[in-house]
Amino acid sequence: MERVDISILGREYSLACPAEEKASLTAAAQHISQLAGRIQGTGKVSGNERIAVMAAIQVAVELLSVRAPDGPLGGLAVGDFKRRIDDMNLMLDAALAASGPGKVK
Repeated sequence: MERVDISILGREYSLACPAEEKASLTAAAQHISQLAGRIQGTGKVSGNERIAVMAAIQVAVELLSVRAPDGPLGGLAVGDFKRRIDDMNLMLDAALAASGPGKVK
């Protein structure tokens, strides 16, 4: 397990996660920190607990809009989504390799 230290609204948190998830956890924490900072900056919501709840609701809305049947990933399972991304990466790698070194800017 890896240790990840993050700061949200001036409070420090130490989290543990598998090494392969460290980058994802760090990115998620940064996203939450940015959302919480924006919410705090509006001055409309006070108290870290209320700000955290508002940030959690906003993240849930983001997640549900992606998962919605009419959303951009509607009807697509996470595994299928990952496979499609992997397939796209392979196609891009093949296209870059076929164009030769220095031909793509």
